[in-house]
Amino acid sequence: MKRAPLKSSKSSVNVIKTTKKYDDAEALSAMARSISMHTAGSKQRLIAEEILRHGNVRVAGEVFTFRELASATENFNPELLVGEGGFGRVYKGHLKTTNQIVAVKQLDRNGVQGNREFLAEVLTLSLVHHPNLVNLIGYCADGHQRILVYEYMCNGSLEGHLLDLPPNKKHLDWYTRMKIANGAAQGLEYLHDTANPPIIYRDFKPSNILLDEQFNPKLSDFGLAKLGPTGEQDHVSTRVMGTYGYCAPEYAQTGKLTTKSDIYSFGVVFLEIISGRRAIDNTKPTEEQNLVAWAKPLFKDKAKFTLLADPLLEGKYPVKGMYQAVAVAAMCLQDEASTRPLIADVVTALEYLADENANDENTDDEITIPPDL
Repeated sequence: MKRAPLKSSKSSVNVIKTTKKYDDAEALSAMARSISMHTAGSKQRLIAEEILRHGNVRVAGEVFTFRELASATENFNPELLVGEGGFGRVYKGHLKTTNQIVAVKQLDRNGVQGNREFLAEVLTLSLVHHPNLVNLIGYCADGHQRILVYEYMCNGSLEGHLLDLPPNKKHLDWYTRMKIANGAAQGLEYLHDTANPPIIYRDFKPSNILLDEQFNPKLSDFGLAKLGPTGEQDHVSTRVMGTYGYCAPEYAQTGKLTTKSDIYSFGVVFLEIISGRRAIDNTKPTEEQNLVAWAKPLFKDKAKFTLLADPLLEGKYPVKGMYQAVAVAAMCLQDEASTRPLIADVVTALEYLADENANDENTDDEITIPPDL
């Protein structure tokens, strides 16, 4: 099936009047210099210098004061808390000057990691614009405050609709799952193949895939994103970061990061989408706690593919579509990075799987499971 080329779309942002007015590029450079000078760690200085090297970067948003964001979140009212993690807290906010609902992420103020994630995220989201990447509306760097402001995604994260659902919450049907996987893959495709320089996401997991009112997915949380290799390099060497259960084996073992590391992480999440199981679940029997380790033996026998299906689907999925979905996951999860598919090929497969009008009975093109799985 021939795909139309992806079109980049930059969401329009309402301008907020603040007491500080910078040219976009100058604002980013000034912020990087300020944080660099006030941070002792060499890694933080390197991040700041990386931003300064991109002198033509235009900040993808507005500079907010802390007072504005405190007002928008009712002084960071716990009742407006919509998410919490190692990075800090996310609040639902209301920008009164524009009557806009936003997500306000206040990074942990313990310094080092907060500065690194803040700079990485502002740099990344100032370089990229795509319908499947969350839109950065602005940021605040007042004093020790490091706050990011995004568009608000009303359906929360994929994790909240897929894993450990309460009995009264409706599960995602098969085609909605494939649509979400396809959109998330298109976000990765943009980062890998269109962004210049390429960007390795490095933290692909369900909690970082946000959903709008139509369940269109957008990748969020770019605090661990890395600029990809350039020139003759084929990888980036970096400290191993990310979430246990999603890291590619070669990255976990050597610290060598490539776009194929993201492909492995995508395979883990796609397997979660198919099965409704967590990547790591210590509540299950020992042999089932690691999702990939449990699934790989089933990849060897096509007759067992349906055992991977989420029981909540109650068999309501196209059988051949299930076979092909499992095959895609299996290829992404190969131990040898070089044998994993390119993200563009994954997108091509998922566009078909997400098409409700495709005639499942005529899908004779089989995807071969690699023999080493």
